Amino acid sequence: MKYDISALGNALVDTQYMVDHDFLSGIGLEPDSMTLASAEEHSPIINKLNEMGAESVSDCGGSATNSLVAASNYGSKCHHVCRVANDEDGKKYLDSLQIAGVEHIGFSKENSDLPTGKCLIFVTPDAKRTMSSMLGISAYLGPKDIDYEVIGDSKIFYIEGYMVTSDDNFNAVLSVLENLNGQDTLKALSLSDSGIVHGFKDKFKQIESFGIDMIFCNDDEAMAFAGAENLEDAIKFYKTQSYMIAITTGSKGSIVIKNGEIISSPAVKITPVDTNGAGDMYAGSFMHAYLQGSDLSTCAEFSNFASSKIVETFGPRLVPEGYAEVLNKLKKS
Repeated sequence: MKYDISALGNALVDTQYMVDHDFLSGIGLEPDSMTLASAEEHSPIINKLNEMGAESVSDCGGSATNSLVAASNYGSKCHHVCRVANDEDGKKYLDSLQIAGVEHIGFSKENSDLPTGKCLIFVTPDAKRTMSSMLGISAYLGPKDIDYEVIGDSKIFYIEGYMVTSDDNFNAVLSVLENLNGQDTLKALSLSDSGIVHGFKDKFKQIESFGIDMIFCNDDEAMAFAGAENLEDAIKFYKTQSYMIAITTGSKGSIVIKNGEIISSPAVKITPVDTNGAGDMYAGSFMHAYLQGSDLSTCAEFSNFASSKIVETFGPRLVPEGYAEVLNKLKKS
């Protein structure tokens, strides 16, 4: 196949800020959560942040984007299915993808009055991240934004879980899954957020019905998808499923379950700075290692190491030397 990973996800220009918990309370956001917002709701928050002079970093973002950027930096050939407007943020987004080596179909020609999506990410002193996302044009992704031939020529098709929150996005996911019916492309799914899983469980189950091969999630998302009260019961559930699941468990590391077998991989001991993008880094790293023929234990160990480097960094990106350091870890495995 020509491509390693194709993904479908929101195109958001992420701007990340260092704030305290009082700031979150002041703008009415629950810590460590994701909330959808409008451009009008973002405006006073941005003004307040500018007045404060809050430390910030900005880059192309979105969950699937972060995973593809990581995999591409390791050498995987990646293609992103997402929608951006021909505006300043859209140009910034596509320029960033190009620098990372991730291919994309280009600016959307529909809904041209809507802006490129934007996500405000607030990192508190405990290294947790709270997100407020304005989807903009990204919420209306449709068939004209999708190169079905490229996805069918990919080893893995990766679905960002946030796609269930918009009818247009969800229908786009279904159209790709229907198009892939009978093909050899592996289907991978990120659960993205436990609140999203609880709120859109029926849509996640509909995606699962197409024969998902891999699921990536954290422990809260794993419990939500399994309908379990605790992680132990969730693990029992996943041991009976046909797909592989990789569950990140924060400072404890990660658990991979496939064909009833449980593979536990401890976390790397670090001083956390910012957990934003850690799960995305894990998924992108895991898929790259998997496609290189690594066993599941090696994939998990490599992905834990990669995630630790992101958690030590303010922002969801490493410098090129950082990705090279992570990749060297896999080469030594």
